[in-house]
Order: sequence, then structure tokens, then C-alpha cells
Amino acid sequence: MTDSQQLSITAPDGVDMALVVGPRDANLEAIRKAFNARVTVRGNEVKIKGDPIETKALGSLFDDLMKSVEQGRVPDVAYVTHAIELLHTGAYAPAELRNDVILVHRGTAVRPKTAGQKAYVDAIRSHTITFAIGPAGTGKTYLAMALALSALKRREVGRIVLSRPVVEAGESLGFLPGTLDEKVDPYIRPLYDALFDMSDREWALQMIEDGTVEIAPLAFMRGRTLSDSFVVLDEAQNATHEQMKMFLTRLGFGSKMVVTGDVSQTDLPRGRSGLAQVHQVLDGIDDIAFCSFNGTDVVRHSLVAAIIAAYNREEEQASSRRKIDGDNR
Repeated sequence: MTDSQQLSITAPDGVDMALVVGPRDANLEAIRKAFNARVTVRGNEVKIKGDPIETKALGSLFDDLMKSVEQGRVPDVAYVTHAIELLHTGAYAPAELRNDVILVHRGTAVRPKTAGQKAYVDAIRSHTITFAIGPAGTGKTYLAMALALSALKRREVGRIVLSRPVVEAGESLGFLPGTLDEKVDPYIRPLYDALFDMSDREWALQMIEDGTVEIAPLAFMRGRTLSDSFVVLDEAQNATHEQMKMFLTRLGFGSKMVVTGDVSQTDLPRGRSGLAQVHQVLDGIDDIAFCSFNGTDVVRHSLVAAIIAAYNREEEQASSRRKIDGDNR
């Protein structure tokens, strides 16, 4: 039987332990439920007793929470939950995420918040092409945009190219009023929103005006070579197999590409999504990374993760019913 271990941690001067344990000890209760070790907080001191591995992990967790408070942030239950998940996976320590600042805008830092997001950010940094596949709310597009802006500001690339498929281009789009730019604007608008959220609007508009930042439908990529660029294809589940091939072969020297999407939300007929097929086609090629996200990586409202899980269960049940019906024929 493993011997228990004791650990005592004293909060630095100026750290309010009430912020560490959370309102009505909500953070502390979340920690106690997740670990078997005994955790006691008295004044500015935390005492931990239990399995040596858990004790070490809890020591790392409380150290991270105290440093967060010391730096002016207030950790909530969501933050604590993500930190606990990191410790349980063993992939990263909470401090690795806290210290990985991608971009800072108006005092707000953009950084990965989950192990999946951290792996994704590291993959983009170390690969020429990265695919991010997973549900809404997991930060796929937002983190890619942050890395693109960071690369541009450090002059690692000369421009940013942001693109999305316009699924209705051959159908209802032609009936919309306005010029071509006005017709495609609703589809491209989410990329503008992310850009303006992480940079000054005037600077962003100037970058768009002079072509340093280009936002365009996927169809506009044909026939081009994108060199010295950070290229992001968003909502790639709506790109066909042929469009995916076309886009990936636009890659030029000195460029990075990030392709994001959710294969469960394609607007294309079944079997036509190029994103659903791309892993099978490109698996094993060096310098291409595939990152998968799930409900644990959702960083929006907690209900988003619950909704995703409910739909996944429904889809699994429907698939099982179809299989049973097929076997009975």
C-alpha cells in the first residue's frame, strides 16, 4: 500500500485566499471532489495529505491558483475544472498554459485553456499544415487567428489570408441583394469579428485595405499561390473533396496553413465533405498535424458542452438503431 504524504503551502503576501477557494468555497469543493487526498485551508495556509502523486498534483494546482490571484486574475470553477483535467491527463501542468501567452490586446491575454488547445497551439507552431477538427466552442478558429496575428506582428509572415466556404454560392446567394462583396459578407463576418476582437479596429481595417490581411471566400483561392502567409480556412466541413485539394495546393514557401471545422455540422450532402476525408488521404505525411477536440475542450458556456454531449448520444443511438434495422432485414 502506498504511504501517504503531507504537504503544506503558504500563500504569498498579498494573495487573498478567499479568491483562491472561490465564493462559498466553490473552487475548493471542486478540488475536493476530484481528488481523494484530504485538503484543508486555514487562513493563508493549505494542508494536503494523501497519495504522493495526488499530493504533488494538488500542490501544483494550488501554486497555480495562488499565482493567478497574485497576477490579478480571479480563478472560477470553470478555470479550476480545466486545471484539474490537465492534471488528470498528465499532458501539461496548469502553469504551462498560464505562461503560454499567444497575444495580448488591451491588457487581455489570449492563451490556451485546455490540454487539447495547448496541443493544438504547439502543433501549429511546429507544423506547416494543421487540421483542427471538433465541436463548436473549442477555440479552433480563435486560437488560429491569435497565432496568425502574433506571427504577423513578429514579421514571421508578410500577410494573413482568412477564408471560408460559401456553400450557397451556386444557389440562393445569387438572389441576395447587393454587390458580390455584400453577398458574401454574412459568411465572412465571423472572421472579421474575431480579427476586430484581437486588434484595434482602425489597424485591422488598414491591414485589410492594403491587403496585409485578406478575408475571402474559398472559391477565390483557385489559381493562386500563397507564399509568406499565415492562411486559415474556417468552417472547412463545408469544403468539398475537390475544394480541399485545391486549397491545400495553394501552399507557397514560408507559409503556414490551419484548417478548422466540425464534420458533424456540414451543410453538404452526406459524403461530400472534404474535411471528413482528409485524415485518411493525408495521414502519415510529415509536417502535417491533426488535432481533435471534444466536449472537454469547450470554453464557452458550460451548457455548450452538455448540448454537444446530448447530440453525440442521440447520434450514437440513431446509428445503433440503423444498424439493428439493417441486421434484421
